[in-house]
Amino acid sequence: MWKTVLFLIFTLLVVPVVTFYFDEGLDRIQQETLHTLLWVYGISAGLCFVVSSLTDNYSQVDKLWSIIPVPYVWIIAFYSDFEPRIVLMSVLVTLWAARLTYNFARRGGYSWKFWTGEEDYRWAILRAKPEFQAKWKWVLFNLFFISGYQMGLILLFTLPALKAMNSVNPLGAMDYVLSALLIGFVVMEFIADHQQFSYQETKHQQRKRGKVDKFHSVGFTHTGLWAYMRHPNYAAEQSVWIVFYFFSVLSTGIWLNWSIAGALLLVLLFKGSSDFSEEESAKKYPLYQKYIQEVGRFLPLKGKFRV
Repeated sequence: MWKTVLFLIFTLLVVPVVTFYFDEGLDRIQQETLHTLLWVYGISAGLCFVVSSLTDNYSQVDKLWSIIPVPYVWIIAFYSDFEPRIVLMSVLVTLWAARLTYNFARRGGYSWKFWTGEEDYRWAILRAKPEFQAKWKWVLFNLFFISGYQMGLILLFTLPALKAMNSVNPLGAMDYVLSALLIGFVVMEFIADHQQFSYQETKHQQRKRGKVDKFHSVGFTHTGLWAYMRHPNYAAEQSVWIVFYFFSVLSTGIWLNWSIAGALLLVLLFKGSSDFSEEESAKKYPLYQKYIQEVGRFLPLKGKFRV
């Protein structure tokens, strides 16, 4: 586990530097904008660390995952003097945020006591592992990975908007094509999350009544989009931010620019996250190994799952 965490933290430090080195630097306005964004990041990550440490609820970053990108992109829009492309990008991020925040809220992620709410089950599993039994190790993990890394990643995958400030091409038809693609992936993520939510809610209700039908006794969502991809919600989430990166390409005409770092690191994070969740699912559900063998992880390349 430590190797994975250290690798992810290493990539967070190295990938942005490497990609920035092979691209042109920031102009004065972009530097001022980034300075403000870094202040917001530092305060947010610090609050997540302090609140999670005091309350033993380590899903504080989860609560901000769908919220903090909105101020990031609108800060960039403000510094750009509300340049049309960046305003469009900000509106799209706001739509993405509204959907994801709604999904997190209906699963019990928020509470009027903002420091409480449902905690991601994976943090409890990780805390129970032998390598985290020493308190100081978990404190460092919380500081550098849960709070520092994840909040840093959120900032990075919104930075194509900062790169787009350096525009040489006006807003055009391809921007609207990208917008349609991004909205399509948001819709796909909504459908996937709704299918999962409905399945799990019904399963838990049946368990309370003491009688679970054959369909829900499988234990995991396996129909709809989930019959073709093991993680359609993750696939859509990654696709949203990959498409978002291409707005910076349209703006600058540079196919490979430094703002790609966020999308690349997000793909790495979801690979590690899905590895962990699948390992746990395989322990809980007898049919999950069959599901892995028959269905692609993020792409519908293998075929359809049949019980």
